[in-house]
Amino acid sequence: MDIPIHDTAARPRLQPAPGDQTVALRRAAEAMEASFLAEMLKAAGVGAPRASFGGGVGEEQFASFLTEAHAAAIVERGGIGLADSLFNALVERSRADR
Repeated sequence: MDIPIHDTAARPRLQPAPGDQTVALRRAAEAMEASFLAEMLKAAGVGAPRASFGGGVGEEQFASFLTEAHAAAIVERGGIGLADSLFNALVERSRADR
């Protein structure tokens, strides 16, 4: 399955100043993107039990963990850009609140 991944090689990693909340905002944005992607992957049937050679009850119970791990891996590789948009909006909002 080919999922377009945002290229993050050129994006510098955040180096926060002490007391800076940008890291927390970035983590929150990435967690939201991972949650969104997990739901999209579930809706697409990723991790759904197969009709033949399935893992039975165990596979059904742990399929959601695999889907969440796939979503987290997509976000780790740059995601679909949702975390960037959310992060920018959160930073802008936090500056406006000051």
